[in-house]
Amino acid sequence: MADNNNALIGNLPKTPNPALKKLDRLIGKWKISGPDIDGYATFEWMEGVFFFIQHAEMTYNGVKIKCIEYTGFDEDTQTLRSHLMGINGSNFTYTWDIEGDTLQYWFGDKSSQMFSRGTFSEDGNTVTGRWQWPEGDGQTGGYEYTMTRVK
Repeated sequence: MADNNNALIGNLPKTPNPALKKLDRLIGKWKISGPDIDGYATFEWMEGVFFFIQHAEMTYNGVKIKCIEYTGFDEDTQTLRSHLMGINGSNFTYTWDIEGDTLQYWFGDKSSQMFSRGTFSEDGNTVTGRWQWPEGDGQTGGYEYTMTRVK
């Protein structure tokens, strides 16, 4: 994945990549809840609509998580790639996709075994899903979550 588009200086795209429009469904504030997670995420477009921004604050298994994430279209991978920076020093890369009513979010590349898959409700105001990852003992770890749009 390209960390920057320095090579395009003087030849930047004039319009955002249309693939970014998939993320429109997430615009707004969401309550995130589940047996192991509780918090909020807010999604918005940066002026110019080349980047999608998430602000999140939640508690997972008693640990406070606060982060900001910027998602744009990555020309190298032809995917929606993001950089998440957190108050704990995390600087992670994710890949996003929304196809139909399925929201997918991979840690790193689409081939990652650590991912989230959720389904939008018919009215688009709820996403129910699961984060999962491989455990060292061959088992699958993870947690269930529900995101509910805050009106």
